[in-house]
Amino acid sequence: MSVRRLAEDSVQPAAFAFNAENQAWAEQTIKKFPEGRQASAVIPLLMRAQEQEGWVTKASIEHIAAMLGMPLIRVLEVATFYTQFQLKPVGTRAHIQVCGTTPCMLRGAEDLMKVCKHKIHHDPQTLNEDGTLSWEEVECQGACVNAPMVMIFKDAYEDLTPERLEEIIDAFAAGKGDTVKPGPQIERDFSAPAGGLTSLTTSNPKAEG
Repeated sequence: MSVRRLAEDSVQPAAFAFNAENQAWAEQTIKKFPEGRQASAVIPLLMRAQEQEGWVTKASIEHIAAMLGMPLIRVLEVATFYTQFQLKPVGTRAHIQVCGTTPCMLRGAEDLMKVCKHKIHHDPQTLNEDGTLSWEEVECQGACVNAPMVMIFKDAYEDLTPERLEEIIDAFAAGKGDTVKPGPQIERDFSAPAGGLTSLTTSNPKAEG
């Protein structure tokens, strides 16, 4: 596993605070845990900070440590350990996570990465020219049956071809990402067999009787 470090000071904001809605949510989340166990809220609070800012900043880590009464190093350990936390700025319109684990790789993930290199930036975790798009390779996202796939923020886009991924990237680049339906990008019902049912295709007379 690669070493994960916070972004350079030059891109770090000076301060962080939850907005009013997220502050109320954070306070309610902390109350779910017994007295003395508030540190258990660290992951959901870091995730909410990331959703608000787009990435986990040094200031947000310091703020959450203070909220939970945790040593700063403990929150830093969590943020740098879990790869779900983005430690540097990502695309404001789309951050594309390409699954590179075996099933997706066998089904064409390398070609999807080539699309990202061409359409966004040659290097992963690097913003495009206008800061709206970025990409990275990640480990299994749990949609192996629908390989290859990518995650864009919270949504999965599955059964991809390079051509379809190009169309999706173009839509997000144009600010029209909400017009792209998540899930399988072929005529398929979730994770059902792509070619139709191969079992349980006949009724059971005994069950019907």
